[in-house]
Amino acid sequence: MTSNHRRDIDKEFEQLFADHQTAILNYLYRMVGDPSKAEELTQDAFVKAYRAMPRLPDDANVRAWLYRIATNTAYDYLRRKRLIRWLPLLEDRAATPERSNPASTMGDREAVQQGLDQLAPDYRAPLVLFSVQGYSVREIADMLGISEGAVKTRLCRARAKFREVLGENE
Repeated sequence: MTSNHRRDIDKEFEQLFADHQTAILNYLYRMVGDPSKAEELTQDAFVKAYRAMPRLPDDANVRAWLYRIATNTAYDYLRRKRLIRWLPLLEDRAATPERSNPASTMGDREAVQQGLDQLAPDYRAPLVLFSVQGYSVREIADMLGISEGAVKTRLCRARAKFREVLGENE
């Protein structure tokens, strides 16, 4: 590899990191629920991406490729630790008038957390990417390396299981 080619890759990587570091960190934080672990996993994901950049095709969807690396990094961590914790979907949202009671909001967050804890990681990732991160089904399919139909199926099953668990708690 020539030094010019290495400099080009380094420059591309710097831009990739600048463009996506915050989003990947937030995604991984929602996956593992621990800010310091999310930072560590983000760093791991970007190291993996840097090493793989020379093999990345020119026409690749870089964002989807990077999310796939981040997702696999999180799955590896969760498998190793058997730790499957997610942050509530309600965080950072303003309280609505009917939910302005802090005790009610805490109960909602606990219910959401419990609902997410009941989901397998294969269902959690699409649910978080869709409901929290706001990605489309097509984007999620690219990120997770599965078909759009599989994303829709997983979202449907995740929502059904989520509603079932929430219904049991009310």
